[in-house]
Amino acid sequence: HIEIQVFADSHGNVVHLGERECSIQRRHQKVIEECPSPINDHELRRKMGEAAVKIARAVNYLGAGTVEFLVADATREFYFLEMNTRLQVEHPVTELVTGFDLVREQFQVATGQALSFSQEDVDWRGHAIECRVYAEDPENNFFPSPGTITYLQEPSGPGVRLDSGVRLHSEVSIHYDSMIAKLAVWGRTRDEAIDRLKRALDEYQVTGITTTLPFFRQVVEDNEFRSGRLDTGFISRFNQRQEQTVASGPNTKERDM
Repeated sequence: HIEIQVFADSHGNVVHLGERECSIQRRHQKVIEECPSPINDHELRRKMGEAAVKIARAVNYLGAGTVEFLVADATREFYFLEMNTRLQVEHPVTELVTGFDLVREQFQVATGQALSFSQEDVDWRGHAIECRVYAEDPENNFFPSPGTITYLQEPSGPGVRLDSGVRLHSEVSIHYDSMIAKLAVWGRTRDEAIDRLKRALDEYQVTGITTTLPFFRQVVEDNEFRSGRLDTGFISRFNQRQEQTVASGPNTKERDM
């Protein structure tokens, strides 16, 4: 599942800002996003970007939008899924890699001004990964975990961005979306971004509610994730690997050691 960020103004300019990898999902809802996609290359990005721009032009689109595609691993063919006519939750990874403030561009376009950049100005530097931090229990099929936050330590440092909607003593209600924050990191390479994400996740501590932070800490250590073997079946396979690891755990002698 790969999506393309597009932007259009009222002056006839339509550009794309490359792809976001969104394949890691639970209940068809994205939980980890990356820019660029580890399965993409320059040629596939060009083709998908051109297709997304054509779709936006065909409907005289105005503003920020996301054109979503499904990509076949074997053939590298891609298929249109839908277009989200808004700024996506995962837009920070595009901002970190391209350097453009997409919220600012939205305001600029909405007031009738032209985009501040052209397609030729768009470049992709480094790699960014975002985790959607939910008040959910990953060990119980990501069941919501409402409650009051009794302790909160947020990560910081070079290449770390946290867009948070809670603070200490915030109450997480059952009546709203269970996402409490977006943790995004940037690195010069994907490996560096993963290492920064690992450090940030270790620093990130929340008590009073169950969150998806332990799940993310396990994912960043997973060989399939680190090698970029991503698709919409990732979480199912990951859970199976975790269960097999527990089932074939160390014998009694090793545990005693």
